[in-house]
Amino acid sequence: MTLQSWLNSKGTYHKLIKRIQRAELLILDDFGLVSIDQPARNVLLDVIEERYDKSSTIIATQIPVSKWHGLIGENTIADAILDRIVFSSHRIELEGDSLRKKKQLSS
Repeated sequence: MTLQSWLNSKGTYHKLIKRIQRAELLILDDFGLVSIDQPARNVLLDVIEERYDKSSTIIATQIPVSKWHGLIGENTIADAILDRIVFSSHRIELEGDSLRKKKQLSS
């Protein structure tokens, strides 16, 4: 049983999505470091759809945006998610060495 179906069976999935939607800021850190399976794609689409044009979302990742489509998988869902994220966003691309790397070298 997936997390989504378990939450649906308890009647809490919709409540959880609405709670996430009401948050002024949602931060998705290390986006894409773990495979995105079908249930995760569905949840991501629901979250992004509910927050679209209503709340701010920050997505932090080391993966270039050009690779997100393949990362998300399933073309139709990836198109829907990326359409809502990419075309209404401000992108900040950081360059340079990792701060963790610099900190380790100076220790």
